[in-house]
Amino acid sequence: MQRVLRCIRQSMTGMNREMTRRKRKWLVTVPAALMLLALYMVIFCFSAQDGEQSGSLSQMITEKCVELFNSLSGGGWSESFMESLAAYFEHPIRKFAHFAEYACMGILVYVIWVQWMDKGRKLYLLTVAWVFLSAAADEFHQLFVPGRYGSFADVLLDTCGGGVGVLLCLLAGYLHRKTHSYRVL
Repeated sequence: MQRVLRCIRQSMTGMNREMTRRKRKWLVTVPAALMLLALYMVIFCFSAQDGEQSGSLSQMITEKCVELFNSLSGGGWSESFMESLAAYFEHPIRKFAHFAEYACMGILVYVIWVQWMDKGRKLYLLTVAWVFLSAAADEFHQLFVPGRYGSFADVLLDTCGGGVGVLLCLLAGYLHRKTHSYRVL
């Protein structure tokens, strides 16, 4: 009789663990999926801007960055120097924004899929492939926006951003495991 009760208890504990695991999957998946959807909406809205709107937004952001660096360095830069810096850094800042958006996408897609798939090459490759297809779709969309064009170089840059997002997830997991392995004592 005790053996039967022990088996029932063990089985109940296993079921509780499985239910907790399933709940955790959904508690991670749903918010990450909502954030991914919001990111897609932001990317779509930026891509839907015509060339003039996109350029002026990019210029404004770059000018604000230059103003921030000017104030951090003491505020002694001339207006013409700040304008030349803004013109020089507009393209790199724009490309960095692309890279960062898709790094976030890589992180979110990885976080969603790691709940449902085993870790390994297949998961990493599927995540990067998802980012690649998303970037390609975004660039295709830009072909139909006045003053914009699709760029395969941007698809590659965005895909690299997604790959870096996956690498950041792997690094975070490694650091988490490493710091928790010392708490065994």
